[in-house]
Amino acid sequence: MRALSRVGEPVRWLASRARPRRGMGSSSAAGGRRDPGENPKVGRLRELFTGDAADGWEKSWEFGVTPWDLGKPTPVIEHLVRSGTLPKGRALVPGCGMGYDVVALACPERFVVGLDVSDLAIKKAKQWSSSLPNADYFTFLAEDFFKWIPSEQFDLIFDYTFFCALDPSLRVAWAETVNRLLKPDGELLTLIYLISDQEGGPPYNNTVAERYWNRWDSGLFLWKTMS
Repeated sequence: MRALSRVGEPVRWLASRARPRRGMGSSSAAGGRRDPGENPKVGRLRELFTGDAADGWEKSWEFGVTPWDLGKPTPVIEHLVRSGTLPKGRALVPGCGMGYDVVALACPERFVVGLDVSDLAIKKAKQWSSSLPNADYFTFLAEDFFKWIPSEQFDLIFDYTFFCALDPSLRVAWAETVNRLLKPDGELLTLIYLISDQEGGPPYNNTVAERYWNRWDSGLFLWKTMS
């Protein structure tokens, strides 16, 4: 993890590189990374994205084509929750899917909002989680991350492979939206799915040769290739 600050704001941005998971494509025996499209589930996922992206995500849940779904909370979230190092207050998980991370983060000191553009994903998340002991400390909303306007900003935003699921043309908008939703002293925790030597998506290519954030004139952090 690397701590960085936005221009004029004492914000700690945490970036963590996640190794490719078998569900989304794995490394070859020689140690190189292969096109995740070689995974039949990822190939099928890409076939569903023939038009509107929101429609593609809805179809992925309708047909059960969700290769990113671990079926449990992301291990690093479980570890950080146990460590007690995460901010209290309000947390946001964009692209939450089934909401495992939302539930894992939720507690009396932390209210968590799970956001997903897929109505079906949100319906499934609500169904399995509604009777859990900590159900009063989280909610699920079917909203567009880029258009949604909450009543309050967040102390924590957790992005697990949400960034790489977006078309690269939306990366500036992603940075602007995170900047709008996160409190000035909030934290962004990202798990970036690193892949290379592949075309198209989702997931979209993020090479190891790129560094995570660079100061822009507006004070936002943008993806930039290392020189």
